[in-house]
Amino acid sequence: MTEFWLISAPGEKTCQQTWDKMMAATSRTNNLSTNNKFNIPDLKVGTLDVLVGLSDELAKLDTFVESVVKKVAQYMADVLEDSRDKVQENLLANGVDLVTYITRFQWDMAKYPIKQSLKNISEIISKVSTQIDNDLKGNLQNLERKNAGSLLTRSLADIVKKEDFVLDSEYLITMLVVVPKTSYADWQKTYETLAEMVVPRSTKLLFEDNDSGLFSVTLFRKAVDDFKHKARENKFTVRDFQYNEEEMKADKEEMTRLSTDKKKQFGPLVRWLKVNFSEAFIAWIHIKALRVFVESVLRYGLPVNFQAMLLQPNKKNMKKLREVLYDLYKHLDSSAAIIDASMDIPGLNLSQQEYYPYVYYKIDCNLLDFKV
Repeated sequence: MTEFWLISAPGEKTCQQTWDKMMAATSRTNNLSTNNKFNIPDLKVGTLDVLVGLSDELAKLDTFVESVVKKVAQYMADVLEDSRDKVQENLLANGVDLVTYITRFQWDMAKYPIKQSLKNISEIISKVSTQIDNDLKGNLQNLERKNAGSLLTRSLADIVKKEDFVLDSEYLITMLVVVPKTSYADWQKTYETLAEMVVPRSTKLLFEDNDSGLFSVTLFRKAVDDFKHKARENKFTVRDFQYNEEEMKADKEEMTRLSTDKKKQFGPLVRWLKVNFSEAFIAWIHIKALRVFVESVLRYGLPVNFQAMLLQPNKKNMKKLREVLYDLYKHLDSSAAIIDASMDIPGLNLSQQEYYPYVYYKIDCNLLDFKV
């Protein structure tokens, strides 16, 4: 179970008392969760107006950075396709596993100087994350272009078969045409009329990628030039391709060699992914810290006096944990006492906002859509 609840409650006489109370209620007697203090430094508060605006901006930034973290993690999983069990050991933050990083969270003063305003810190995080997102897209495209390429350029050795062609005919030839997906209907309507000697009903879809399809079509050799010209006018691209078993074999060998090269290329790529996953994940947890700070000041007021706490719920007792926390903190907010978001009230969709009388954010470390 790698779900954490990051919560905060106001300091009582001391913040230690707030912590002791929560510990007594959740873990000392009934093992509802494993808890850690979550250390947030003394950040610059700024004005109330700024905090209110920042609260919305941080919510958006949280969603964006989480998506970057997940993208990098998923790409790591795709790259390490032969050894997905190795994925988790490459997904580290500051050199340690994610659970250790979160439970022992320390604010990174060098990356995010606390003398700066909250807005500046959030802008630094935003910049770092956007850069990673852009670089990732660039890396992805370059690799995919090399490995697959579009139907206009890629090798067809692994796509076409002997039976797709009319071979050894003095008069007839089979040609291959790349047709954009949006033009399939046009192709079916017009291909027989693109030249005078096209064999009726001879087209067949052999392969598709994201954008286009590869169609075969059979016609008389003497009509080839005319057909090519008319196809081009209609935005259909004829591939210069002659079926030749020797060449196909050589091509396949070349592709096997390329895929081993691809694995060699993966060395630098995996290193890049590891470094940037760590950066993005660290940025994400700092956003959570900022959100807890901002929300706690907005809810509990000044001077700053709250205890941030990280709970790792025991999966079997999550509902019970919610109830215990609710009883512990319902006095903080009378409106939350009327509607507890953990109750299922027909017609009220509260799952989106998950509002509780205490400050609450979820951190879900299940970053991949496969079970490692």
